[in-house]
Amino acid sequence: MKADIISRIEQDIKGLKLQASRQNVGKVTEIGDGVARIEGLSEVLSSELLDFGKGVFGLALNLEQYSVGAVIFGDFTKIKQGQEVKTTGKVLEVPASEALIGRVVDGLGSPIDGKGAIKAKTQYPVEKIAPGVITRQGVNTPLQTGIKAIDALIPIGRGQRELIIGDRNTGKTTIALDTIINQKDVICIYVAIGQKTSKIAQLVSKLEEHGAMKHTIVVSASASDSATMQYLAPYVGCAMGEYFMDQGRDALIVYDDLSKHAASYRQVSLLLRRPSGREAYPGDVFYLHSRLLERAARLNKDFGGGSLTALPIIETQANDVSAYIPTNVISITDGQIYLEPDLFFAGVRPALNVGISVSRVGGAAQTKAMKSVAGRLKLDLAQFRELQAFAQFAQDLDPATKQLIERGRRITEVLKQPPLSPVAVEEQVVALWAVTNGFMDEVEVERIKEFENKYIQHLKLREKKLLGEIASKKELDEKMTLELEKITKSFVTTFGKGKKNG
Repeated sequence: MKADIISRIEQDIKGLKLQASRQNVGKVTEIGDGVARIEGLSEVLSSELLDFGKGVFGLALNLEQYSVGAVIFGDFTKIKQGQEVKTTGKVLEVPASEALIGRVVDGLGSPIDGKGAIKAKTQYPVEKIAPGVITRQGVNTPLQTGIKAIDALIPIGRGQRELIIGDRNTGKTTIALDTIINQKDVICIYVAIGQKTSKIAQLVSKLEEHGAMKHTIVVSASASDSATMQYLAPYVGCAMGEYFMDQGRDALIVYDDLSKHAASYRQVSLLLRRPSGREAYPGDVFYLHSRLLERAARLNKDFGGGSLTALPIIETQANDVSAYIPTNVISITDGQIYLEPDLFFAGVRPALNVGISVSRVGGAAQTKAMKSVAGRLKLDLAQFRELQAFAQFAQDLDPATKQLIERGRRITEVLKQPPLSPVAVEEQVVALWAVTNGFMDEVEVERIKEFENKYIQHLKLREKKLLGEIASKKELDEKMTLELEKITKSFVTTFGKGKKNG
């Protein structure tokens, strides 16, 4: 009896091995627009890599009763009706390694910068389940963007997902570039989806000019690439970021932009004959972005302590933040930076709408020094925004209201910042401290920028020790505050005399 059972198990094992060694082969029944319909792949798995021969591969997306819908990588014109297709038993993987840093790759991780092949030993799956709750820890370490308005009012922490949202040409990409340029110990991945090749080339040259390509990987799926490549690019970039997170390092990923990503997925889905829903998007478009953005995390020490911070970008049409894709991504992320066209054209840059913008991590992602000046700043700015509209119609204002409006105008000037010029955190702290404590109240609004620049220059040249202390201790204690007060009073007097003489 025992011998019979053993022989039956051995036969079953032999049968399973034989079944595994057989390649599931099917036949192309339909091909066009980067999508193929295949019959005969009865054992294919969802998201399995398919071999079409001649170096062309595809991905099984639709598993139907009698056929399989697959998207093609590369040149689909090489595939003919009736051609054989084989399953590979693999999921799509991309190279993930230190060798990728400083390189420009396509939507599958292949180099397109003419600097030769990338030798990467490690391969990471493009689709992966996000880290679980047990592996994560709270976001408590700041990711400095170098932009005063963001670091003070809408702080971003390592492991956070912060959405950058606004109309076309309001400075969304500029904020992402500033953040990348400002990083020193963070590996950055910039994913360009559906943009012009010339724009991507300009962006790479800007990063090189500021020395940021030394810690950056650019994943490019331009407008001339197929919808399949545009759909895959964010997941490819995310896999590369996860490699560094798993190494215990900090990584930052920018998805520019997810509106075009959703449109490319809609195109693929409609070609695969999936039923369309609201705005012709398929029913799983929310899952498309949630499974991508949930992979951003801060891991706890038991799992290496690495982090992946995500900055997705969404382009709105005529300020409509209540459209389908914007509301989806707003509900997935931990806050949003909303850029307003009216502010942009009024010369307030970055054109940050402080009322709608929010960070759900808040003060947990700020240093003590920044937290001490940011609280007062938020209050002053909120009061100014409220009174500004009222003041336009009022003839006579009481002195207290006038002072609030004047202070608000000066804060707005200090928060203005030219593109691609991130500011060190200690310089941000002293500038914001000076304006919120009334040291700029006597300076004309037109001269605020001049005052700020000369003030920072003065501190850099003559009070380097104090700036160094703020940078290292990351707080403004009583002794430092008294010293800063003495220095600032002296500088204000000198600046005032300069005005009289000039």
